[in-house]
Amino acid sequence: MSVLNGKKILLGVSGGIAAYKTASLVRLFIKAGAHVQVIMTPASKDFVTPLTLSTLSKNPVYSTFYNEEDADAQWNNHVELGLWADLMVIAPATANTLSKMTNGNCDNLLIATYLSAKCPVYFAPAMDLDMYKHPSTIASFTALNQYGNIMIPAESGELASGLSGEGRMAEPENIVAFLEADLESKLPLKGKKILITAGPTYEAIDPVRFIGNHSSGKMGFDIANEAANLGAQVVLVSGPTHFKTKNSSIEVINVVSAQEMYDACHLYYESVDVAIAAAAVADYKPKVVAVQKIKKAPDEFSIELEKTKDILLSLGVAKKNQFLIGFALETENEIENAKLKIQKKNLDLIVLNSLQDKGAGFQKPTNKVTFIDKSFKVEPMELKTKESVAVDILNKVISHFYEIAK
Repeated sequence: MSVLNGKKILLGVSGGIAAYKTASLVRLFIKAGAHVQVIMTPASKDFVTPLTLSTLSKNPVYSTFYNEEDADAQWNNHVELGLWADLMVIAPATANTLSKMTNGNCDNLLIATYLSAKCPVYFAPAMDLDMYKHPSTIASFTALNQYGNIMIPAESGELASGLSGEGRMAEPENIVAFLEADLESKLPLKGKKILITAGPTYEAIDPVRFIGNHSSGKMGFDIANEAANLGAQVVLVSGPTHFKTKNSSIEVINVVSAQEMYDACHLYYESVDVAIAAAAVADYKPKVVAVQKIKKAPDEFSIELEKTKDILLSLGVAKKNQFLIGFALETENEIENAKLKIQKKNLDLIVLNSLQDKGAGFQKPTNKVTFIDKSFKVEPMELKTKESVAVDILNKVISHFYEIAK
């Protein structure tokens, strides 16, 4: 999955011959899963039509501050456009546009939006070789880099003038590759490996019956998806669930029983930086599993149970440098029980759920958690979607590595 998936990209097109390449660029952004909004300078419409880019981006194309043909003279709000974007790409960026960006010469919608943008801004220069090497252009490059903008270097080749040299706008495929590489290098969990458990475990009684619980696995899957989006290498050990990962880079290990989950976790644990035990593992299993389906008893029927291996406890015992996060689902004495669990299982952080809280627990899209760290600092959180809780959990992981790096 591309790091551009789900990103909101604002594409600024200025008036150079390379503008014709933006049709391919928009298609590549869409193919990568991005949402694209195009702003064109008036001059750029001589090289590629707004209809083309609107059709490919599936959004209206903006070029002026208001639509003259609109009887209501609706204003195209450059501030809203600038705040909408996750990143802005100006391609082609002509010498004229670069100069306006550098000096704040705000005489068109593209420059007004650029000056309003809060997101990272990338620019792909495109001009003839002598213009590209001119001191004023070099000064623009330097100033824009100092402003925090990121230059996508021009390429060498045949130019519109008939000359050959540096100044060609980077090819659309190379622009996409540049953006992906730059964004990936800045992901906060890049280079980290995370083990996550999710879902319930099923403990067989006979070939058709089992002991289980109501865990859907959603919380663990949301954590895994978010961790992968933040650049981590993710191994997800999942019990039976209907959920699928949204990021193709996640390695999924499907298991059924607590023993299988135990074995899978210990297979990977030594090589990971973080382990997040979000699964609802069965505490007990039948001591004897019937080979054939057990027939209905006339009155009472009993099953002798034995404890399963405590996966989280075993990870705490084996812990070296891993950042270990556990979950606790409690119904009474929640804080005290969670603190005891931190000590007993050698945890760095526990995510406490209480079934007393409305909107928390199994089979719900929301969760209300309390974070407790190994120093017993208690941090209650509001009711949130499980996706938002996943973000909060991984922010704790990011903060941990930030503190180590300081």
